[in-house]
Amino acid sequence: MPARWTPSPFLNASAVVHGAAVLGTLAVPAAWPWAAGALVANHALLAGAGLWPSSHLLGPNLTRLPDAAVQRREVALTIDDGPDPEVTPRVLDLLDAAHAKASFFCIGRIAQQHPALCRRIVERGHRVENHGFAHSNAFSLFGPGAMRRDIARAQATLSDITGQAPQFFRATAGLRNPFLDPVLHGLGLRLATWTRRAYDTRTGDPERVYQRLAQRLGAGDIVLMHDGHCARTPSGEPVVLAVLPRLLHTLAERRLSPVTLSQALSLALPP
Repeated sequence: MPARWTPSPFLNASAVVHGAAVLGTLAVPAAWPWAAGALVANHALLAGAGLWPSSHLLGPNLTRLPDAAVQRREVALTIDDGPDPEVTPRVLDLLDAAHAKASFFCIGRIAQQHPALCRRIVERGHRVENHGFAHSNAFSLFGPGAMRRDIARAQATLSDITGQAPQFFRATAGLRNPFLDPVLHGLGLRLATWTRRAYDTRTGDPERVYQRLAQRLGAGDIVLMHDGHCARTPSGEPVVLAVLPRLLHTLAERRLSPVTLSQALSLALPP
């Protein structure tokens, strides 16, 4: 049985502010403008924390690999928004050629359309993780019920397709709200974001994407790229395919090992 969910100190403080504002208004009605101001400021802080993907204020968030993985000179490659029937097979070939492993955060509804491709990801030694079922742009506005239904549906879909239950979740664009942490706790999932991103769904310039990822790239980093919804180069090539070979070569030059999140945290399922 999982341990009871414990809110973060920030959420506890937020609850105290709310309680004090309500009780203060009841005790001193004339103080309601101050109480309202405190509530507005608190909600602004909550919203800001949710709009900051690498924030730990709303609960645990894997933004960097642990010290043991750093000592092993590991880097986690994470690839979002697939599977894509055009791009993902070529990404897999590039990873195989470099003896690299990656975590693919797949969208449940797209995985339903391409189940064989999801299975191929796992068969080739990578991991399929949970990126939600609908991948809604409004995910960070969901209430706890809608959030749980979306994540749980993706979890069931991806588990049934691959035979492996995802261990990590990533929200759409990394945006979330205070309801996410207890939902993930109840589903046995860990939130994972990233250390380095290149905005490769919007930037089709391979040099810019590469520089954003490679500059100061080192052991312990979590790298975000996209096989689904990726931008195109001026010649029409998916930018991930233009950048990934060079990035993998850079990792080899720096003696960094690309691994899955599960490998880095020693959470890989037994064969």
